[in-house]
Amino acid sequence: MTPAPSASSVSSAAPRIAIVGSGFAGIGMAIRLQQMGITSFTVYEAASGIGGTWRDNTYPGAACDIPSHLYSFSFEANPTWSRAFSGQAEILAYIQHCARKYGVERYVRCNAKVSAARFDEARQLWLVDIDTLGTRETIEADVLIAASGPLSRPALPRIAGIERFEGKLFHSARWDHAYPLDGKRVAVIGTGASAIQFVPRIQPRVAHLALFQRTAPWVMPKPDKPIGPRARWLFRTLPFTQRFVRSAIYWQLESRAIAFVVNPKLMKLPMKFGLSYLERRVPDPALRAKLTPNYRLGCKRVLLSSEYYPAVSQPNVDVVTSGIREIVADGLVTDDGVHHRADAIICGTGFQVNDVRAPFEVTGLDGTDLSALWLRDGPEAYLGTSIANFPNFFMIVGPNTGLGHNSMIYMIESQLQYIVDCLRVLRRQNARTMTLRADVQRDFNARLQQEMRHSVWTSGCHSWYQTHSGKVTAVWPGFTFSFRKRTRRVRPQDYRFAR
Repeated sequence: MTPAPSASSVSSAAPRIAIVGSGFAGIGMAIRLQQMGITSFTVYEAASGIGGTWRDNTYPGAACDIPSHLYSFSFEANPTWSRAFSGQAEILAYIQHCARKYGVERYVRCNAKVSAARFDEARQLWLVDIDTLGTRETIEADVLIAASGPLSRPALPRIAGIERFEGKLFHSARWDHAYPLDGKRVAVIGTGASAIQFVPRIQPRVAHLALFQRTAPWVMPKPDKPIGPRARWLFRTLPFTQRFVRSAIYWQLESRAIAFVVNPKLMKLPMKFGLSYLERRVPDPALRAKLTPNYRLGCKRVLLSSEYYPAVSQPNVDVVTSGIREIVADGLVTDDGVHHRADAIICGTGFQVNDVRAPFEVTGLDGTDLSALWLRDGPEAYLGTSIANFPNFFMIVGPNTGLGHNSMIYMIESQLQYIVDCLRVLRRQNARTMTLRADVQRDFNARLQQEMRHSVWTSGCHSWYQTHSGKVTAVWPGFTFSFRKRTRRVRPQDYRFAR
């Protein structure tokens, strides 16, 4: 007689897996698990529907700055993209399509917010607190995967008096579509990736737009255009043609990493092009001076827009470069004492990425608090995926996996491969848990920061890629294909196993 499988062994029984988040990372993880034959998982989503970043960011003009054919799963080509750079609604529809096609919708539990997780050392499993429409429950999981990503928590500006404003105030990632902007005096705080997309859309509607800019961004023209019916027919009929286009886009973008991480001096030519583009689109020398970046291209996120410069050149727009001293009941007061009246304030101030807590409260071995750890030393992990002292806990789009030059979906798929290989290793080792060795994480991050010293991100500016101390913790200092090579297979010697 064959003995019954042990309930305590991940290798002999399907592990119970909790996935947090249902964007590209969470849905991609669910699909990969199902392809492995594992169905004992649940995707916990705090919102009422799937989609992650592309569900939340519905501001006017929301779109991707990576070409459509590359900003998608490699295993699920979409021959019907309507534009070279897809908009928010089309990307959200693609994620929903993938969830339906691969049958993982039924594993998603919406309106279920993960508020905390703690590792039970005696039982060797995770206890995960779920808040569901006012009620709290605790579930058990053998494996915990954080797939909520770094761009899920909007960051409101820390400005004195913000609570005293009597008009309408909202973040771009929580756009209030019920509030009519037409004919209003609107203040926009921030000139990042979101603002350069929604400012051109709201500028024709508002009476006046005050755009508060702390640092002028590098803005390059966006080569966006419709994808015609002939091309879509070709991609549907001969799929290899779309794979060829995808590959060509990938290598074109990947070549830019040479200037980002190998020799930042190569940025001189694109900087010259960027300044020429600014001069052509902004004829007013005073405004052009305000919009001229004072740092090396790539040190902060490079923005793509062919509409931004013409929009901010319109007579109903003022670009304000004085710092904001305080917010008052009817507007904002800048450091030069000028009062800027506003009916509404829109915060295009990005997300909590660095110098912040973990995506939810996570407690590992010996009571190790991940948030406290990160607040002390900055976010840190191994390959952006595993963290010492946190058994069977994995992250997708964790520390140092962001990019300045290529598609994050490529990085996500690399991490998915690494995590499923971790599960295979657990099975082969007949182990209950695997825990990253602290020395492996320490050595990896020491080398990573050493490599970062030569990158464009340490060339003098301060960006959301860095902590306040200047440590770059958001981006990968290398080629994406090198990251994929390192995540293709797990090295068992990097981990400690409990059987």
